[in-house]
Amino acid sequence: MGKDHAETWAVAPETGGSPAEELEYRLRQQQLAAEYGAYALRTHDIGALLHEATRICALGLHSRYCKVLEYLPDEGQFILRAGVGWRPGRVGHARVGADLESPTGYAFQTGEPVISNHLEGETRFRTPALLKEYGIKRAINVLIQGDGSRYGVLEVDSPTEGRFTRADLAFMQGFANLLGVAIERHYVEEALRTTEARLRTAVAHQEVLTREISHRVKNSLAMVAGLLSMQRRDSSDPSLVKALEDAEARVTTIAQVHDRLWRADEVHRVQLAAFMSELCDKISMSAPSSQTLTCAFASVSIATDQAVPLALLVNELVTNAFKYAYPAGVGDVQVTLELAGPGQMRLTVSDQGQGLPADFDAEASDSLGMTLITGLSSQLNGQLQWHNNHPGTGFVLDFAMPEQTEEKI
Repeated sequence: MGKDHAETWAVAPETGGSPAEELEYRLRQQQLAAEYGAYALRTHDIGALLHEATRICALGLHSRYCKVLEYLPDEGQFILRAGVGWRPGRVGHARVGADLESPTGYAFQTGEPVISNHLEGETRFRTPALLKEYGIKRAINVLIQGDGSRYGVLEVDSPTEGRFTRADLAFMQGFANLLGVAIERHYVEEALRTTEARLRTAVAHQEVLTREISHRVKNSLAMVAGLLSMQRRDSSDPSLVKALEDAEARVTTIAQVHDRLWRADEVHRVQLAAFMSELCDKISMSAPSSQTLTCAFASVSIATDQAVPLALLVNELVTNAFKYAYPAGVGDVQVTLELAGPGQMRLTVSDQGQGLPADFDAEASDSLGMTLITGLSSQLNGQLQWHNNHPGTGFVLDFAMPEQTEEKI
């Protein structure tokens, strides 16, 4: 992932933020988990997977310290295998006890998560020497488990006063689940270097684990959509209701995309026509009865990492057209995806509505919708154009499709 997500909008619960700010904080946690799931799909370096997990978990809980503790059966204790915030020489060397008197050991041996918000007054466990050394005041521990085997513990530590909550625990446990699957996939990939028979078995198992990651991302996003829906129903502020409604629709679309991906026979490529037709059917179901959506897609397969931003882009463009193109509420929106040359695709979304405003400037717009459209187009490395069709508006995006394979019909 490699980006620094340190932003100022997310307000931790203990800082006294409003319900809307706390909701945004929780939404950000789930977004980070979803981003890590996508990162785990394309990363095969176990060290990078573990380090990124600690970086993102620390970020998600606004803490300086996070670590992955791997259990060493021969020693009967943990080694600090990856982490952020710790001084040089600690990662890869520091040991922590694995007995039931230790919060880390208790979480590992019982499988039960541990939240300690007041370590100096903790009576259930002793405080590990490593935490005392860094002045840690509170910690949260969750088990990292693969396919039946326990790897270790994921722990976030904070030297500041405050509290970790059950919602933080849900974020951590979901993250540990993703990490457990990613670690298990790493072990499977190591087995690929053995016999040919193991190779065939491991590849099949890897496909299952990859689907499982996408499935878990989908479930996390569905939970976020539910939280947004609850907050929207409880709000009386029309502008907040509108913002939450838009956010819920976007998160739901991402969840639906991941649902389609994890159910597919091929996890690395997507059959474009079937994939996008299903998306358009879902968009049409949510549109007013007086508005229609007409779609046509080339019979090609595209890489999964292109399918996701492409689906989100189509959803944003069509939703915006339904909202703004036809003030009278009656009209049609057309979507086409076609081959524009060898290895090239062209996405066109158009309508016959009122057209673009006279002062329209996509680059100068600060609206969230336009920012998403521009960002998703850049993610596809595409060249985008807006046209005033007289009547209506046209959006065209040309982008490359690596290793494009056309289906035989």
